Amino acid sequence: MAFDGLFTSAMTKELSQLLSGRITKIHQPNALEVILHIRAKGGNHKLLISIHPSYARVHLTEQTVENPAEPPMFCMLLRKHLEGGFITALQHMSGERVLTLGIESKNEIGDTIYRKLIIEVMGRHSNLILVDTENDKIIDSLKHLSPSMNSYRTVLPGQQYIAPPPQNKQHMNEVTDDELRTFFANAVTAKDIMNRFIGFSPLHANELLHRIQQGDLVETIRTFMEEVYVAKHPTYKEVEGKAYFSPTILTHLTGKETTYPNLSTLLDRVFFARAERDRVKQQAGDLERWLTNELDKLKLKLKKLDKDYERASKLHEFQLYGELLMANLYQFEKGVEHVTVDNYYTGEKVTIPVSPRKTPIENAQSYYTKYNKAKNALIMIKEQKQKTEDDISYFDMLAQQVQQAAPADIEEIREELAEQGYLRLRASKKKKKPTKPAPEKFMSSTGIAISVGKNNKQNDYLTFKLAKKTDIWLHTKDIPGSHVVIHCDTPDETTLHEAAMLSAYFSKARESSSVPVDYTDIRQVKKPNGSKPGFVIYFEQKTLFVTPDENLILQLKNK
Repeated sequence: MAFDGLFTSAMTKELSQLLSGRITKIHQPNALEVILHIRAKGGNHKLLISIHPSYARVHLTEQTVENPAEPPMFCMLLRKHLEGGFITALQHMSGERVLTLGIESKNEIGDTIYRKLIIEVMGRHSNLILVDTENDKIIDSLKHLSPSMNSYRTVLPGQQYIAPPPQNKQHMNEVTDDELRTFFANAVTAKDIMNRFIGFSPLHANELLHRIQQGDLVETIRTFMEEVYVAKHPTYKEVEGKAYFSPTILTHLTGKETTYPNLSTLLDRVFFARAERDRVKQQAGDLERWLTNELDKLKLKLKKLDKDYERASKLHEFQLYGELLMANLYQFEKGVEHVTVDNYYTGEKVTIPVSPRKTPIENAQSYYTKYNKAKNALIMIKEQKQKTEDDISYFDMLAQQVQQAAPADIEEIREELAEQGYLRLRASKKKKKPTKPAPEKFMSSTGIAISVGKNNKQNDYLTFKLAKKTDIWLHTKDIPGSHVVIHCDTPDETTLHEAAMLSAYFSKARESSSVPVDYTDIRQVKKPNGSKPGFVIYFEQKTLFVTPDENLILQLKNK
C-alpha cells in the first residue's frame, strides 16, 4: 500500500476535473465514508472520501455502496452546508496527505457562504473536517479530537482549525541537482530518503533507490518524480499475497502486475472489495460469531454421535451373548462373574461377563435387552448424524455466504435464519416493506446477461422464479457456493466460461485453481420437498474447470 504524499499529489491533479463542479448529493454509507455526487464538465462523478484506519483514501469511484435508511448527523450537516454548492478550489498541502476542497454555497436564506472540506488521509489519524472559510473555525468533523487526546491541536466544533504538524522536510523538486548529487554520494537507504524528503513512503523510496542504480542520478530522479505527478502508469502489483500500488511502474518488485487508465480505477480495484468486506464485518460481526459457535457445537455433537455409534455397533455381540447364554443355562449358576461356553457359529471358546446377582436366565435376558436398546439407538443415532451433517453443511454454506456478502445481502441471511427458527430478528420501529430478492447482475464479454445469487433467498428466487426453464444453471461441484444463471438457452463458449468463473469466485473455492463447475438446463434442477433454502439436486450436468480471476469479475460487473 502507498497512499503517501506523492500519490496524493498525483490524485490532486486527477481530481482537478471536479473544479467548478456542483455538488448534487451527499451520502454517508457508514461512520468512516462519505460520497459526494458531483456534476462537472458535462458528466456525473462520485467522490469517495474514506477515513478508515487501514483503507483511508480519496478518489472517484464507479462502485455503488448501500446507504442507510436514515442518514447520520454528519451527513445531514454536510447536506445543509454543501449540497448545491460549487467547488471553487482544490488545494494540496505540498508533500502532505491533506487535500482541501473550497466550496461556494448558499445558506437557508440564500446568502452566499464559503466552506472548506479538508480531507486528511493519514492512516489511523485520518479525518474529514468541515471548516468555515471566513473565520477558519471547525463546523464539525467525522472524528473528534479533544485536548486530552491530542496536545498539538483540538478538532471539535467551534475550535480554530490547525493543520497537522509540519514535517520540516525538503521537497525533492525544490532541491538543486548539486544537492541531490551530494545527498546520494554516500550510501543512502530508503529511510534516509524518507527522513530528508517529504511525501515518500518506503515503497516509493525503495523504487527510487532501485532506479538510480540503472542510469544517470539526477535525470532518473527527475523522470521518476514527473512520472509520479502525471500518474503515467497507475500500477497494481501483487507480491506474495501483498498488494502494492503506485502512480508509476514499480520496477523493484517482481510479481503479477496490472496497469490502469487512471488512479481512481486503480484504487477501486485495490480497495473496494476490502472496504466492502470491512463494511460487512461491521454489520454482520455478530452473525459471523453466531455461525462459528453453531458450527463448533455441531462438530462437537458429531464427534459424540460417532462415539455413541461405535458403542451401539456392538449390538450383534449382545445378541450373540444372549443366544449363547440361553443355550447354556444349565452350565452355570447365580453368583459367577464369567461364563466360558462354546460359540457354535465358530467352534471357538467364548468368555461372557455376567452379573453375579442375576440368575442365568436373567443374564441372558439382560443381553437381549441391551441388544434391543442398541438396535433402536443405532437407528436414532443414524438419524441424528444425518441431521447434524446436514446442519453443518447448511451453516458452512451460510458462513461462506456471509464471508462474500455485500452489506445489502446480510439482512436476507438473518431473515432466512429467523424463518428456519434459528434466530430471532431484531425488533424494528419501522415496518419493513416486503421486497423481492435481488441477485447480483453481470454481463458477459459477448453481451449476455448473467445473474448470481449471493444468499439462499436469492438462490431460490433466481433458480425457481426469475430464470426461464431454458436458461443455463451453474454451481460449483460439491462445494458450497452461489447459484449462477445464464439468461440464454445457447450461450457461446466465452459466456459459459465467464459464468463458470463467477460460480467459482462466489464459492468457498474462491482462492483455489481448477475449480470444477457443473452446468445444466434449469429444467434439470429440482428442490426436494422439505429441504433447506438454497438446497437443490440436478441432473444431466456437464463439468468445466476454471480458475477465478478477480479482475475479470470486476470487468463483468462494471459492464
